[in-house]
Amino acid sequence: MKTLLEFTKRLSRLWPYFHSGKGAMSLALLATVTASLTEPLVPALLKPLLDQGFNRGSFSIWVVPASLLLLFGVRGLAGFTAQYALASFTNSGLLNLRQAMFQKVLSAKLNLFAQQSSSTLTNTLVYEIFNGTAILTHAMMSLVRDSFTLIALVGYLCFLNWKLTLIVACLFPAVAFVMHILSTRLYRLTKASQAATDKLAYVVEENVLAHRDVRLHSAQVEQLKRFRGLSEALRSLSIKSSVASAAMTPMTQMLAALALSAVISMALIQSESNNNSVGSFVAFVTAMLMLVGPIKHLSEVASPITRGLAAIERGMELIELTENETQGEFSKIRATGHIRFINATVNFGSEAPPAVNKLNLEISPGETVALVGASGAGKTTLVNLLPRFIDTTSGSVELDGCDIQNWKLDSLRKQIAIVSQHVVMLNGSIALNVSLGQTVNRQKVMECLQSANLDQFIASLPNGIDTEVGHNAMQLSGGQRQRLAIARALYKDAPILILDEATSALDTESERAVQVALERLMKDRTTLVIAHRLSTVHHASRIVVMDGGRIVEVGSHAELFDKGGHYARLYKLGLHEPDTTAAINHP
Repeated sequence: MKTLLEFTKRLSRLWPYFHSGKGAMSLALLATVTASLTEPLVPALLKPLLDQGFNRGSFSIWVVPASLLLLFGVRGLAGFTAQYALASFTNSGLLNLRQAMFQKVLSAKLNLFAQQSSSTLTNTLVYEIFNGTAILTHAMMSLVRDSFTLIALVGYLCFLNWKLTLIVACLFPAVAFVMHILSTRLYRLTKASQAATDKLAYVVEENVLAHRDVRLHSAQVEQLKRFRGLSEALRSLSIKSSVASAAMTPMTQMLAALALSAVISMALIQSESNNNSVGSFVAFVTAMLMLVGPIKHLSEVASPITRGLAAIERGMELIELTENETQGEFSKIRATGHIRFINATVNFGSEAPPAVNKLNLEISPGETVALVGASGAGKTTLVNLLPRFIDTTSGSVELDGCDIQNWKLDSLRKQIAIVSQHVVMLNGSIALNVSLGQTVNRQKVMECLQSANLDQFIASLPNGIDTEVGHNAMQLSGGQRQRLAIARALYKDAPILILDEATSALDTESERAVQVALERLMKDRTTLVIAHRLSTVHHASRIVVMDGGRIVEVGSHAELFDKGGHYARLYKLGLHEPDTTAAINHP
């Protein structure tokens, strides 16, 4: 009873997503029950056929064939209706469930992507949910069909001979016990197999993304060994699941054979004292043999139900256990760009030192502030606070005098454009990528591409701005992809601009083209620049030097260089570039 209640509770979690298909489900159930209730009619037709059919004139010769045709016609129509309605119900629920999961991915706190790899999320959302839903719904319909078939056949057996039916009834508790033991083990093995599949998929994902590094360092053998180890673990779990699943069938069949042997023995004993007809005995044995199929299916149904539920519950956990990003109610059409960091602190772990440590900084509207420091100084963490990709552990960040925690996220992020060294493009046209998240205005797209120094390149393409960029625009050069990101930022026309080492991965020629586009982009905007090259630093209104999550120096290039502190040391270590130092008054 406890197991049944737990199973019902687990199924009830899914109902809100499948509720829209309740009409199709009702039709599928009605058709399935109709087909199931016709099962006893087959042995029922045998009884008069054997008892009277061979006596001349007992009934018309066409009665039995016509009855059989009608019977199987009804069964065929019911089966078709059930399959069609089930497909409609399954796909309707699958659509709702997938949409809810994808909506959660889009609205979840960003730590979700640190906790789960992209391959895990993809596998859960695309494959496991589909397979789990299909397996579960078909198994549930099989459960309903075979349960009603069982009830109908047992009812007919009771009608024929209730004493012999009592022997058959003893079979059910034994089957239920076997199913409970093996289904519990199957559930544990299924969860373990899911985890093993995720690890295997992640190894594949890593080696696809890092294919050049793996070959450069001759790490193929090591990666193959890693893949083989995880594959062996998954193989072992699959075999264990198969053993547990396969054990159900022979065990239930042996129990059925035991019951059948007892029934036949009792029927032979009864035939000596009763005047049971041959038709009654054949009908009883036929109906009893027909019980083996439903019992066998019911013994096997635990495995697909367990696997289906385990797969869907993984998606349910994503929906129910993953927290959404929090937001306030404040919004503004266009911010002025006045930014304040007030005692901002960010901790990524209790044992690790703060990435940003009680930092205070005020940036005026239209000001360009360059953030400089060694790797790990906290520069990227600091700018990621502004669009709330990261939240402060303590302290606050204000935009236009309002704590960003009180801003509506959509309104807050409309105020910010980011151009980083890692350019991400979606699989679509150039126009769609430039206007990402907004309505495509073709004239505006062309103006932004021209400002980003991409007009000549676009003119050389056969389809112009309608050209598909493919997977992350990998067929474009680094400079072209960078300028495409700048065009996207120009199209957004946000009052705040974040440049996160936007030219660090480019060669000198590409950087010059990008730099011209950046200067146009930075005009009349509050700009935060993270850079290792002087070419993107010396134009800044202020240079903020960070170390260990704190601000250690603030000033212009000349002031900081004369001071001889952290900035001067970084400059001498290679912050500058030879071809740009001639424009500076310092050697």
